[in-house]
Amino acid sequence: EDASVEGCDTVLLAIGRVPLTDINLDKAGVELTEKGYIKVDEWQRTSAEGVFALGDVCGKAELTPVAISTGRKLAHRLYEPNPASKQNWDMIPTVVFSHPPIGTCGYTEKEAREKYGDDQIKTYKSTFRNMFYAPSEHKVSTVMKLVCAGPEETVVGLHMQGMGCDEMLQGFGVAMKMGATKAQFDACVAIHPTASEELVTMR
Repeated sequence: EDASVEGCDTVLLAIGRVPLTDINLDKAGVELTEKGYIKVDEWQRTSAEGVFALGDVCGKAELTPVAISTGRKLAHRLYEPNPASKQNWDMIPTVVFSHPPIGTCGYTEKEAREKYGDDQIKTYKSTFRNMFYAPSEHKVSTVMKLVCAGPEETVVGLHMQGMGCDEMLQGFGVAMKMGATKAQFDACVAIHPTASEELVTMR
């Protein structure tokens, strides 16, 4: 159907992608999902004995570092051997390298409410302009949000967009992986002047 887009200078079209798995995997007994991804269990085992799959072809957390991490854990289990070695899919930090960049880790507020219940969730938000833009007429805002769960306010979601968000997320991802609470975030002395100090001073 013909369509036109007016009133803009640039159009970004994100059409997604499909897995390239049409290579007669069924002849080896490897089953696919309806969308063409390879079916695997939590240990990366396919439906065929002795055949494993990982990475984007499995359709879960389609990120290069995730595939590398999953491959290492599979190798440790098969050849070390470490029978408990498998990928943990919780709290995977993710960045969209847009301008400004977006950083996210853990659950969205909606997902957290569905998992823990509305009465168990508290959110903290901050919107500000980085000092980098102080002398400029072009002001770019940074937005940050923490999603906390339970009476201890465990940080189960961290979402932000703004200058430097891509670089600061890794460290906070480690803290979240360790089960950090809002009180532990607050107990960390802020580094001033930085954007990341907002994450440890939210009220």
